[in-house]
Amino acid sequence: MITRFLIQGMDRKLQLFVLLVLAIGIVLPLLNQFVPPASPFHVPAWVLQLIGKYLCYAALALAVDLVWGYCGILTLGHAAFFALGGYCMGMYLMRQIGSRGVYGNPVLPDFMVFLNYKTLPWFWHGFDMFWFAAVMVVLVPSVLALALGWFAFRSRVTGVYLSIITQAMTFALMLAFFRNDMGLGGNNGLTDFKDILGFSVQADGTRAALCFASALMVAAFLVMSAAVVGSRFGKALTAVRDAESRMRFLGYRVEGYKLFVFVLSAAMAGVAGALYVPQVGIINPSEFSPGNSIEAVLWVAVGGRGTLIGPVVGAFLVNWAKTYLTGAIPEIWLFALGALFIAVTLFLPKGVVGLWGQIRGRKARAGAT
Repeated sequence: MITRFLIQGMDRKLQLFVLLVLAIGIVLPLLNQFVPPASPFHVPAWVLQLIGKYLCYAALALAVDLVWGYCGILTLGHAAFFALGGYCMGMYLMRQIGSRGVYGNPVLPDFMVFLNYKTLPWFWHGFDMFWFAAVMVVLVPSVLALALGWFAFRSRVTGVYLSIITQAMTFALMLAFFRNDMGLGGNNGLTDFKDILGFSVQADGTRAALCFASALMVAAFLVMSAAVVGSRFGKALTAVRDAESRMRFLGYRVEGYKLFVFVLSAAMAGVAGALYVPQVGIINPSEFSPGNSIEAVLWVAVGGRGTLIGPVVGAFLVNWAKTYLTGAIPEIWLFALGALFIAVTLFLPKGVVGLWGQIRGRKARAGAT
């Protein structure tokens, strides 16, 4: 029954795409681990790290698309959920350092010793255990989304007003996390990680495993999202997106639908942030930046809003362009990003994955005339 539920929304194209994501997560780490560095087929560790980071961004884009593309909630604050998941994982990684820090304190992280903390703050307890951190990665973003969504959706805040509220939330969190008295590293954030589950985060084998775990996460999110949007609940969700007032008139409790998908999306973003942190080696308040949330929306728009493949493709394309341009011609990146958004809005309303459909439609219309 569960298998039937999971595959009900997956067409053949999506099934092949899930297999492609899994193939990337398996083949690239194998080429890194078992092919000699002198071989042209060897994949360097930095490429694995980059692909792993892109996969985490793809998972975040998928989370944004679930609420924006299928429920019509234009969120500009999903970076907050991503960063909260990252901080939960960062706290676990900091506790793993133990006495190997600069100050050699077995309990307090280095920044706490530097700031004259005498005892570990209460909210750090439990993060020396991986299972506890894994639960918090999902729970903390979900609780925040539940609180925000409960008040916003019950008050029938929609459209641009909801977008502003979500953006204000992430901006407020960014300002709060910049404070040293938050006990989370202030401006410098959490870094200098050593181990994860007993394995060095710098080892090639660990990076290969994290890249595979990221691909597995994206594949699982694709299957789960397809199950949600392909179910009767998902049909009602898209109906809320297209005609919310009519759904209310028909007796549907629209707030419940919105709240469920908003919390689910926040949990997905939190898991993506948790896998992102050990791969990049740092988490700091800049991850809460509203600009990050807006970029995630852009990934979805470029790839194709309201599709499951589009956000993954968009996240890879935009971040690959960002990596290349910020290295080769850094001064034009922001102009290129703005031009890309305008081009997609004007010429690709269905994103890159909808381009083939647009071309076929034009050919069909030309043939009919």
